Amino acid sequence: MALTDPQQARTWLDGIDFPADKQQLVAHAEQNDAPQDVVRALRAMPPVEYGSIGEVLSSVTVRDDQSDAEKASQAHHHAHSGLAEQERETPINPIVDELGENRGS
Repeated sequence: MALTDPQQARTWLDGIDFPADKQQLVAHAEQNDAPQDVVRALRAMPPVEYGSIGEVLSSVTVRDDQSDAEKASQAHHHAHSGLAEQERETPINPIVDELGENRGS
């Protein structure tokens, strides 16, 4: 499940102590009578420990009907991809891409 605005989750997580894991976040939202779309969005997050509300908001999945700028911001600030570092796609350095290798300079 996704939200149109990740800030929707902020209201329902008010007062939670960080760091908190996904289960604690979901339980806190449910105790605050959060709407089901907020609870489902929190359940869909990666099962890691979150250090701040900012990390939570950047990890909440956002619906496709958002603007390109909002999508870019979400992708840029996404802290937990759910992939190990060695499994993430890393952009190629443009100099290495052009020259074909690093020439030690």
